[in-house]
Amino acid sequence: MARAAAVTSPTPRPAPLGDRSEAVLSRLQLLVTRKLDGLLQGDYAGLLPGPGSEAGESREYRPGDDVRRMDWPVTARTTTAHVRRTVADRELETWLALDLSASLDFGTGQWLKREVVVAAAAAITHLTVRGGNRIGAVIGTGGGTSTPVRRWRAGPPPAGPGVLTRLPARSGRKEAQGLLRAVAGTAIQPGRGDLGALIDMLNRPPRRRGVAVVVSDFLAPAEQWARPMRKLRVRHDVLAIEVVDPRELELPDVGVLPVVDPESGELHEVQTADPRLRQRYAEAAAAQRATIAAALRGAGAAHLRLRTDRDWLLDMVRFVAAQRHARTRGTTR
Repeated sequence: MARAAAVTSPTPRPAPLGDRSEAVLSRLQLLVTRKLDGLLQGDYAGLLPGPGSEAGESREYRPGDDVRRMDWPVTARTTTAHVRRTVADRELETWLALDLSASLDFGTGQWLKREVVVAAAAAITHLTVRGGNRIGAVIGTGGGTSTPVRRWRAGPPPAGPGVLTRLPARSGRKEAQGLLRAVAGTAIQPGRGDLGALIDMLNRPPRRRGVAVVVSDFLAPAEQWARPMRKLRVRHDVLAIEVVDPRELELPDVGVLPVVDPESGELHEVQTADPRLRQRYAEAAAAQRATIAAALRGAGAAHLRLRTDRDWLLDMVRFVAAQRHARTRGTTR
């Protein structure tokens, strides 16, 4: 019940973000530049330039090479001594996993949840795309098949991997702006996507260590995406940005409220005048959010929650400042 009410809006849907993406992105760029510029310190995984520690290609051993860099597996296969080259961590590679499934096409605050997703992507892009750093994205939407509205308990919703799109990691502000335009222009598809499969796209193929940012409402069952998040954390610094609408946390007293889940098409009428129902809904929503927070904490991911009824940019500024302060003091997340 919490999920159905959380993804439903009785008001007409606003114009797609893609129809006004240029204006929205221009405004976002101005806001982000004013408040976030200069907050990020330490773009690189290493503090000092040097040979680095990231594994690269192997080559034959030459007199004078450091024997501590011997590549013994290659040496055993070829019967010729080889050493492993290393790559200096001179640039940061950031990957975004953006959930644009049907549950994100909802909002009762100042923004739709999908607009907050695009805004978060713009802020992360601005913070990381500098000094040759590269940024790429994987985008997940619904299954692309329409689901007719039906009464509650009409049967299980159709499941599928959804539509997954990969945008290669590139450097430069021009390429970053092109990535954001592609994200803003992505149409939300009906049907239910697979958040776990979306996150797994960042695990395959294996990439050099960097930063992975997952932006979603995380309404999918935690067992679907918790393991891919843990695998992602083994190699990368992971930031999970949770997008929340106030109606997902509590119901208003507005009488009979028809709600439709856009992912499954299920329809249910809720009597919001019942205080016991509102209390049960709030308790179930709180338990759901606690489960999400525990799964993210168990995966070792930094957790940032953005709401559609608050200043998301101010929340992000505070989060970045707190992370910088924690790293300076040597504390954990």
